[in-house]
Amino acid sequence: MTPLLLEIPRRCLIVDDDVARRAQLREQFEADGFACDDASSSAEALAKLALTAAPLVFRTCHGDVSSDLAFVHEVSTRWPDTAIVVLVEAADQTVAIRCLELGAMEYITKPCPMTEVRTRVRQALERRRLLVENRTYRHELETRVSLQARKYEELFLASLQSLADALEVKDAYTWGHSTRVSMYAVAIARELSLPAHTIDQLELGSRLHDLGKIGVREAILNKDGALTTDEYAHVMEHTTIGWRLLAPLLRDMPNALAIVRSHHERFDGRGTPDALRGHEIPLEARITSVADSFDAMTSGRVYRSGMSVDEAVAELRRCSGTQFDPACVSAFERALTQQSFPRPDWTVQRPTALQIVA
Repeated sequence: MTPLLLEIPRRCLIVDDDVARRAQLREQFEADGFACDDASSSAEALAKLALTAAPLVFRTCHGDVSSDLAFVHEVSTRWPDTAIVVLVEAADQTVAIRCLELGAMEYITKPCPMTEVRTRVRQALERRRLLVENRTYRHELETRVSLQARKYEELFLASLQSLADALEVKDAYTWGHSTRVSMYAVAIARELSLPAHTIDQLELGSRLHDLGKIGVREAILNKDGALTTDEYAHVMEHTTIGWRLLAPLLRDMPNALAIVRSHHERFDGRGTPDALRGHEIPLEARITSVADSFDAMTSGRVYRSGMSVDEAVAELRRCSGTQFDPACVSAFERALTQQSFPRPDWTVQRPTALQIVA
């Protein structure tokens, strides 16, 4: 529905079943500068309003209470920017009050001088102007608030991405890792036909999945050689560290937060930190686990080249049902076949001193 103009309009629809009175009212309204149309019945008036909405409707109530009330209700519902003024018999105060309750802005009792009609019409049109202005202001305010909220959200997400970038400076192995994992994870999610809002949270959570490594000791993170059992356990603490760091920030994004905590869970229940099994593991975390492992396997290290894509896929298949959700592995393979993302160049080494223990 297109809002009517804010300035006081000079158009009026007169509804009255009495021909003579309708003509008299039209003459008087036109003398006051209104462009008038008229109707002899509710049905005719509604048909004319459907063609051209009128800022002012002047309705003479003719004794059929149910019809009068139904007309006022329909006009106020379908054309809320229309000011309705009703003319009622002096004895029909109850009808007048019901008309006001249903959306009329003013009522006048018969008989009344034209000066009274002019006064009530001006009051109704002024009330209409204030209502339209107020609604327009609220709409503009809501728009501004919405735009500001989007700006804050964009700033918030950019801040989180900066945290992930800070991690990649600390650990050379992770350079570009979170971006690639996010790309693979989103491709898997689309193959699984997940809804857009879930994919949005998946993209964010997969970008932040290793953020907790900020809390891992650099001596271990940059160790040149295999990790001991205790050192590996310390590295795995990054899941709960990241979860604790991000929990206050991602309380409205539980799916993204679940990825940070649970991307090292295993389908067979032998993962960390909660030993979740099968579908107890959030789907977003199961997806990220496949994406994370594929990127780890195809990433070169100072002490070895990355696996080829075919070798990495074979390893995903071998661990399907134990480490990985079979449905996620299959979805990844479909995305790879359909070239939903660039195939990694496994000959390129992204050097690091950290050996990831499978």
